Amino acid sequence: MTYHAKVIAGGKIVIPADLRRELGIKDGDSVALERTPEGISLVRDDPEAALLRLREGLRDYSVDQFLRERRQDWGE
Repeated sequence: MTYHAKVIAGGKIVIPADLRRELGIKDGDSVALERTPEGISLVRDDPEAALLRLREGLRDYSVDQFLRERRQDWGE
């Protein structure tokens, strides 16, 4: 289902009540906006979910790759 949100003064986004209930978002909760190839994705910002997203993003990232990138940055 597609939901529509409205941007109000100060860049605030109003998330529809049905979607807030569905995602369990309550007043004072944090959410994260992630840039995707399709646009923007809204995710509930709880520490466990954030850690899972980080692990997913780093799954194929090796120490060797990291060192190669740093050496390029340092001009070695």
